[in-house]
Amino acid sequence: MLDLRRLQLLREFGLRGTIAGAAAALGYTPSAVSQQLAALERETGVALLDRSARGAELTDAGRLLVDQTEKILSLVEATESILAEQADVAVGVVTVTAFPTAAVALAPLLARALREHQGMQLLLRQTLLATGTHKVRSREVDVALVDDWTGQHPGRDPDGGLRHIHLLRDPLVLAVPEEHRLADPREPLELDRLLGESWIVAPESERSRYGTDRLMAEAGGLPAAAWEFEGLGTILSLVSRGIGIAAVPALAMVGAPVGLVFRELPASAPARHVYAVLRPAALRRPAVQVTLAALRDAAAEVAARLSQEGPPVRGPVRDV
Repeated sequence: MLDLRRLQLLREFGLRGTIAGAAAALGYTPSAVSQQLAALERETGVALLDRSARGAELTDAGRLLVDQTEKILSLVEATESILAEQADVAVGVVTVTAFPTAAVALAPLLARALREHQGMQLLLRQTLLATGTHKVRSREVDVALVDDWTGQHPGRDPDGGLRHIHLLRDPLVLAVPEEHRLADPREPLELDRLLGESWIVAPESERSRYGTDRLMAEAGGLPAAAWEFEGLGTILSLVSRGIGIAAVPALAMVGAPVGLVFRELPASAPARHVYAVLRPAALRRPAVQVTLAALRDAAAEVAARLSQEGPPVRGPVRDV
């Protein structure tokens, strides 16, 4: 009988293209992956990898088994979900991955809601990279919280059949030091005049940078001397120390350091949308259903809080 864990390793090798890539994705050493794939070859009785001094690639038999593995794993998950649905009890481990600002804002509310389910265990992992959808598709996680700046609801993923469930809208706000002139609510915000400020922005590889670039596009773009730092937490820490100003998603206000004032931006300013991404079969598990319901409630509570309270300082805004 074929070992499911070894099949998962082969599938990951097919996705990544290298043993090292498969090992890194699943938390194994390259040596362990190589040994497990060799054991799978002995189980099947055919060569699955064509190994050479330059690396390895799938044989025709290997590609065939990778295609079948997707069907096998989907069937196993669907069967497990049906059995869990019959039990109608939220038990087992649910793994969620989220980008940092969503994790900080939603985790306390999520943990509070799930504590009453004694048979459940929640694993919440943060990731800076836009890998959540891939992790759901490869079954590394059950739920991924992802953001989208295009404003187009993805609906159902036509390739992987994944479900995208909208949680909240997250607009950009302007973060300034509390001693800055723009901390005064009577001071209007005019985008073209902000070009003379010292800006702190995320690198172009980070998704939040897209929103900042869109915000300042009509004013001629960001200053060439804008400072780049990875992570919104780092950026807000620098702003609180008077280093510069930054445009950040409103979710970043939750858990932000002291010494900051947030200002509302024009209504036309970019906003991102946050989605929960799941496999349809996973939605049949009571534990996943409970987790999704808790995520929806947490997102609604955070959105309502931000909408009612808004940024700590509001002032007249002119979109120029």
